[in-house]
Amino acid sequence: MRRTALAFALVLPVALGGCWEKQAATPPPPHRMTAEDIGHYCGMNVLEHPGPKGHIFIASLIEPVWFSSVRDTIAFTMLPDEPKDIQAIYVSDMGKAPSWDKPGPDNWVEARKALFVIASRAKGGMGGNEAVPFSDRGAAEKFVAENGGRIVGFAEVPRDYVLDSEGEGTGPKDGAIVRGPAD
Repeated sequence: MRRTALAFALVLPVALGGCWEKQAATPPPPHRMTAEDIGHYCGMNVLEHPGPKGHIFIASLIEPVWFSSVRDTIAFTMLPDEPKDIQAIYVSDMGKAPSWDKPGPDNWVEARKALFVIASRAKGGMGGNEAVPFSDRGAAEKFVAENGGRIVGFAEVPRDYVLDSEGEGTGPKDGAIVRGPAD
């Protein structure tokens, strides 16, 4: 009897661990955006701002973290002091959005699968440059034709475009001297 109980005690955690691992590997589905969702960095209701939004699921948090702009959403993934146990990153699919002012409460695309238009004339929720997400290349190309910019994948969004304090992300200003490691 003791051997059976001991064997069960050793096998049960392994069996349950396999189930937990499968559950953890499936990312949570996106949430519908509501009036209760508050931007992580601005502390304001995300619906009060035009343009695309984002939300990130963190394994160590119960609720998703909301953002008033996609640029802020991407910045969260780049900043060293933010949690790194990211399960899913969802951004507004602007190819399916009713309008720029109303990006839609539930037309999300997983950010790592999206295409982004950067350096366009479109301004994000807080008035800065935006990384405008699309699930469809044709919709992204149409946006570029109308608003300028260029198309990049999630991993190709330049760090300085997202984290530049002036929101320009264009590199050195005119007349600036660029020095390399040897200087």
